[in-house]
This record gives sequence, structure tokens and C-alpha cells, in this order.
Amino acid sequence: MGNLRFTAEKLPLAEVARLVGWAAAGMSFEDLTEASSRLAASPGEPQAMYDFGYACVERGVPYVAIPALREALRHVPGSMVVVAELVEAFEGEGRHAEAVAVLAERDAALQDWPDRYLLTYNAIMAGDLPVAEANFARLAQPGDPRWRPAWERAGRMLGRAAAAAIATSLDHRDLRGWHFVLTGGILATISPHGFDQGMNGRYAYQQDTPDQCLLGLLRLRRILEATRTRPRSVSVLPDRSSRILGLAAAEILGLPAEPYKPGRTDTVVVAYDLNEAGDEILTGLRDRAPGEVLFEHATCWTDPPQVTADVSVLLRQAGGPSWGGVLRAGPDGSAERTPPDERPADELAAEIVRAEPESGLDSDADGTPADTDEVLSAFVVGVADRWLAGPRDGVRSSGPVPSSRFR
Repeated sequence: MGNLRFTAEKLPLAEVARLVGWAAAGMSFEDLTEASSRLAASPGEPQAMYDFGYACVERGVPYVAIPALREALRHVPGSMVVVAELVEAFEGEGRHAEAVAVLAERDAALQDWPDRYLLTYNAIMAGDLPVAEANFARLAQPGDPRWRPAWERAGRMLGRAAAAAIATSLDHRDLRGWHFVLTGGILATISPHGFDQGMNGRYAYQQDTPDQCLLGLLRLRRILEATRTRPRSVSVLPDRSSRILGLAAAEILGLPAEPYKPGRTDTVVVAYDLNEAGDEILTGLRDRAPGEVLFEHATCWTDPPQVTADVSVLLRQAGGPSWGGVLRAGPDGSAERTPPDERPADELAAEIVRAEPESGLDSDADGTPADTDEVLSAFVVGVADRWLAGPRDGVRSSGPVPSSRFR
């Protein structure tokens, strides 16, 4: 069904429904199979369009839902039920500006919860702060306690945006600025690779090195110094990569390393990749203990963890640590992976400490913005009052700064 991502909005609905129905039957998705059959039989029926779109969203293929829901809304333009489902589909695809347009066209019909909140949230995610601020100001505090976390989250995002706007440009290529606005975390490095060819500071594939790991730890130390944050220990998560990096962090920061324990105060929790941490640990990390700083080296931006680190070194779609084996060209030209480095964790940590850190970019050659220690420090000082505040919410969307990706 992945090919329909690029063709669903160009094909007749009946044909899309037949293709989706065939795929859904193969995966035993009875709800989607049934909805597809009804739409294929009655492609002009708004209820069939809505049911098909709803089933597609539920099954995680919102890109197929969008053309059906958009057509349903053309037939019943006043239906806020269809609007809500179309907005959810747009959100699932990161098409927040289109969600804003659909909601803003119906401003007079919007209820505060969830309609105007959704307009506020999607405007933030689209980078349209004036629209977000205006609609947040019109929102009444939610009477239903289930909506209160959403209201508080939008307020935190807008508060961070106000601070970041003084420290940085917050344009549609300002990855570090928008990362902070959306997540509350600080992005320690900007990728120089393909910045002007669609990456905008993220990595697609990134093979790590000890040098890159050391740079990330030195940037962490600079962030802690700039914010006058004084941890008393390094807390090491149990997976092998996090243990290696945690031992190196303890050496760089001059702090004792201890196994991670939930609730420990004044500590830096070190993770290589939070997606490897496990649900139980991530649940405990969502609400920070006093003085706790969560550090992640490699953050997957296409499949983000359920909590966001307070410091992320880099954003990548795929890759791995140098000790996990390195992809290279084999004798016949095909890709092969070298065997993993099975030396003890403390030896690999010592190798990171001895490495030569990659230097930050000191110019904007080829369109890549300068990313020196001084540039990072200036940003961190500017937003320090809003850092380490509130829960570590996960963010599924890449927000206003797009990047090319593997599908």
C-alpha cells in the first residue's frame, strides 16, 4: 500500500478503494476490507467516503484517507465530524498547514475543545505562530480534565516560541529553534550533509564514530555550563550502547557513573538511542526528577521515542554506533556489515574519550548555517529559563522544518 502514498490523490476513489481492499484482505483487516468494498461500490456516497477514511486512519495509512475525506467534506462542508477526521489524517502525515486551512475556513463553527485547540496546535506545528497565538488566546480553559494536558502543552510550546524568537530566527529552516519549541529539548549539533538539498540539518543515514560521540559529550558539557546546571552523577541506562556512552560521559563530565535509578535527583541520564531503552524506563523518564537531565545521542526523527530528551546530539532516520558494525562495500560491490566490536564497554568508552572531536561549522558555506560552540551557547543562554520545564512530551511530527527521508 506504500505506493499509494504518491498516487492516492490522483486516482479515482473507486480504484483506490479496490486497491486498498485487496491489500487489507491480505492483511486480514476486516474493517478496512469492508469499508473499501462499500466505497468501491458507491464512490459518490459521502458516508462510504467517511467510513473508508476513518478505517484508513485507524489502520495507520492516513495518506490514503485524505482524498476520501476531502471529497466527503466537499459533499457535506458543514460536517465537523468529517473535518475532525480529515484533520487527524493531515496530522498523521505532518501536513499541518492543510489542517489549519480546513479549520480556519470554518472558524465560526469551531468549538473550543477540540476544534480551536486543534487549530492552535496545528498552527504551531506548521510554524504559523500568529495564528496559533491568536487562537490560543481565544481558548477557554478546558472544563473536561482530559483536555487539560493538551491546553498546558500548547501553552508551553508558545512560551518556548516566545523565548526562542529572541535567540534565533524561527524560520522554516531553523531546526534547532523549532526542535526546542516543539519538544523543549536542545539539539546539540546540526548536520552539514545535504542541508541545501532537502535535509535542513537532519541526517537520513548516519554511521556513527567515536569522534561524533565525543563531540556530543563536549556539547553536553557546554550546555550544562551555559545553563549553570550542576549534576552530581551520570546515570547509565542498561543497554550496551548507553553503557558505553554513559561511561564516557562520566569521564568527560568528571562525575561518578551509576546504574540508572528512577527518581534520582541532580543527575544526567545518558542514552545512546531512547528507542532501545524499553517502555518501563521511558515511562519513568516522562516526568523528570529535580535536577535530572536526559541526554540522548542519536534521536530517530522518523520514529521518535515516546519521551523527548532534554539534549539530543543529532537527529537521524537510520544508522548505528561504530561498535555495532559498519556498513561498507563488499568485494562484489554489495553492502555488507563488519562484525560488531565486542570489547568491554569501558574500553570502548575510553576510545571515545581519546577521540578527536569533530569541529562545529564556522561558516554558512553551501547554505549550512554556522554551528560553532559559540552559536550553540548563545542559543542555550537565550532559552535557558524555559529549559527543563514540564514533562518530556513525545512529538510524532517533524514540525515546520521538513527533511528528505527514506520511505
